[in-house]
Amino acid sequence: MPNPPPAWVQALSPAEPQGTTLLEQERARSKVNVDKLGELLHTKEALDQRDRILAVLMSEKVFDKSQNHTLGRTEKIQVALARGKRLQQLKKVHNWTDEDVYVADQLIGEPNPYGLHASMFLVTLREQGTPEQQKLFYERALKYEIIGCYAQTELGHGSNVRGLETTATWDPQDKTFIIHSPTLTASKWWIGSLGRTANHAVVMAQLLIAGKNYGPHPFVVQIRDGETHQPLENVYVGDIGPKFGYNTMDNGFLLFNHVKIPHVNMLARFAQVDQATNKYLRPASPSLVYGTMTWVRANIVLQAGGVLARGVTIATRYCAIRRQFQDRDAEPGAGENPVLNYKMVQIRLLPLLAAMYALHFTGRGMMRLYQENQERMKAASGADQEKRGAGPEQLRAGSDLLADLHATSCGLKALASTTAGEGLEVCRRACGGHGYSNYSGIGPWYSDYLPTLTWEGDNYMLTQQVARYLLKSARAVLAGKGAQNDTSRILQAYLARRDKGASFDILENDGDIVDAFAWRTAHLTFEVLKYRDVEKRSWNSLLVNFWRLSTAHSQYMVVKNFYEAVTSPELTSTLDGETAGLLRKLFRLYALHTLEREASEFFSSSAVTVRQIGLTQASAVMKLLDEIRPHAVRLVDAWKIPDWQMDSSLGRYDGDVYPDLFRRASQENPVNDLVFDPYPWNDNVLKNTPLKSKL
Repeated sequence: MPNPPPAWVQALSPAEPQGTTLLEQERARSKVNVDKLGELLHTKEALDQRDRILAVLMSEKVFDKSQNHTLGRTEKIQVALARGKRLQQLKKVHNWTDEDVYVADQLIGEPNPYGLHASMFLVTLREQGTPEQQKLFYERALKYEIIGCYAQTELGHGSNVRGLETTATWDPQDKTFIIHSPTLTASKWWIGSLGRTANHAVVMAQLLIAGKNYGPHPFVVQIRDGETHQPLENVYVGDIGPKFGYNTMDNGFLLFNHVKIPHVNMLARFAQVDQATNKYLRPASPSLVYGTMTWVRANIVLQAGGVLARGVTIATRYCAIRRQFQDRDAEPGAGENPVLNYKMVQIRLLPLLAAMYALHFTGRGMMRLYQENQERMKAASGADQEKRGAGPEQLRAGSDLLADLHATSCGLKALASTTAGEGLEVCRRACGGHGYSNYSGIGPWYSDYLPTLTWEGDNYMLTQQVARYLLKSARAVLAGKGAQNDTSRILQAYLARRDKGASFDILENDGDIVDAFAWRTAHLTFEVLKYRDVEKRSWNSLLVNFWRLSTAHSQYMVVKNFYEAVTSPELTSTLDGETAGLLRKLFRLYALHTLEREASEFFSSSAVTVRQIGLTQASAVMKLLDEIRPHAVRLVDAWKIPDWQMDSSLGRYDGDVYPDLFRRASQENPVNDLVFDPYPWNDNVLKNTPLKSKL
């Protein structure tokens, strides 16, 4: 590491007023009970659990973060594997639960090469394996005796799982499956933990029996030797190289050349090939697989609030410290103005502050809904199994029980992850030039999060599933056969009063704001239904309409969940009146700011008037910014994100921004160890360093 700076540099301090003083002043302006609000968001038990685990991690040298931003990819991925190994060792030493390990992983804050083993590989073996297969694969994987990944996406296909090219051909002679990659584009690609770590993979491949294709199915395939860790014969596997982010994960490629695997290696809880008859046995309950997919997306919605909170915390604290220019209307000699006082900064950050709360409460609502529906799904395992037709609007009949939850999870996954991903970039830019430094803590977090906008369903593709469900529900309502759920309720309410029109008081009545969002969704649904069923427009020609419809429905769901949270007995009994009232203002800011941005759809649906839109833009949102501004720092403090987890110079809790940024740049930056030879006529790049051989 570079030598420490000379004494005269160490004696320097930032110009007054310093960041520590400014954040103290910010916190003094607000009476928000940070501890109570933090416990409402996370629970006291969860916060205590996190603090206990954080103390362990901070005492371990391998988790030191001082070089996170300066290592190259080759070094980063090795450090990440060492951390993953130590995490498993600590699990045994401290008798940690899986939840403890998850919390530790979130605190470390980077993907590690065990990531897909610990998530998709184990989950797939557990959920889709028979008892025999769980004993053979799952129990060994739990002990890390085999390391796996989930190999679905291919070089030529991502979202279109039905189009996968890898094949698994049943051989009736020796009762095996032949796994094969018939084309280059059949190469598995982007598969986390595959590049250098995994020795097994759950491979999604087209099941072929006697020349007939039965669609993609999961197969457990060993790809590397358990001792040498070298690829097995006729397996070609490796890392796909550096990415925009996520560079501590070994995303990989994988090709097969007629690799035989035993019959038992086809995961057979829901579908199997009978060895005696060579017949395909159809799954008894496809809705169970459907539910697993929904659980993953519900978790993404839940996590999106926390992801955004990290960026908003950094940007809010730093914008309260960073002072630029003088307010043109201030008294002479007033000094530079904290940039958080500027309306242009507030309109970018404070709606995101509201959004992180909105997404958090929506995610919690989604998880509750998922748990409730799990029991219903298991009870309905005998539901009719009619085949899905070719039309894009048809759903699997066996999954209709969960159709509402599935559609909601698809739409909210798209909206929540897009809000979080794009919001992080807004936060980075709000930090000015220093936001571009990795030491800001936003850039690396942003680049690692971005894949979420694509995986578990591309955000644009998912909106088609939402639209398909809403059209199906609208047809049922028109036929007098609406389901007993919220979607049918808002469609029926719209039909009952559309001739009379809406009269929602969005400026005075919070419940009316929710109703206005519901009205917009219903209006767009019946409008698109007219395009599809009456005017017979093609599916492709309506894709943009579907995206708008899905976005509207998802925004309604967030507004509805946020409203229910801020008016719930849990919140009002836990928080003091002032803090509870402030959360109500955050609800109004999120809802009205969203309404303002989508004003044309609210107006065209007659949910609101032009006058209401004008007042929302001119006064309501601006007034809410003024009312929330004094509490901004305490509202991000309530998320209780530790400095160690955030790893940010700009977002430090104590506000000691500039000394920390200078220390990292001058003392933790290995580039400052190098002595360049800058003259173009000298071949050496560094002083006193011999030339490397060109051979």
